[in-house]
Amino acid sequence: MKYSQTIGILAAIGIIIISFLPWSFIPSIHLEIRGMQTAGTDFGKPALLNIILSGLAIIFFAIPTIWAKRWNVLFTAINMAWAVRNFILISTCIFGDCPEAKPALYLLLVFAGIMLLMSLLPRLHKLKTKK
Repeated sequence: MKYSQTIGILAAIGIIIISFLPWSFIPSIHLEIRGMQTAGTDFGKPALLNIILSGLAIIFFAIPTIWAKRWNVLFTAINMAWAVRNFILISTCIFGDCPEAKPALYLLLVFAGIMLLMSLLPRLHKLKTKK
């Protein structure tokens, strides 16, 4: 695909931006949960690994070699799995207290899926190979 690398980089940047937006709201304790700010819960910083893996994916999307494209599939697959984990963790009801999921939590899954798809469709005719 001609623009797969550019779309993948834009999706990775989108994940980095989404990590700082509100992901959910717990109405019973009036608490807003963000990817990097979960004060009042035991979630830690769930978006930290997404940010690290997205940064690595940006680098590997930009490197025009076969080995970089292969490693990028691994990094984007782990990023997708971590995004699904975050979605389940943040949106699950705990002890009858159900949070309200915000659009950024859904966008996290969408952008992680786009990144994974774009890593599976690299631009192959311009890659450097060993001869």
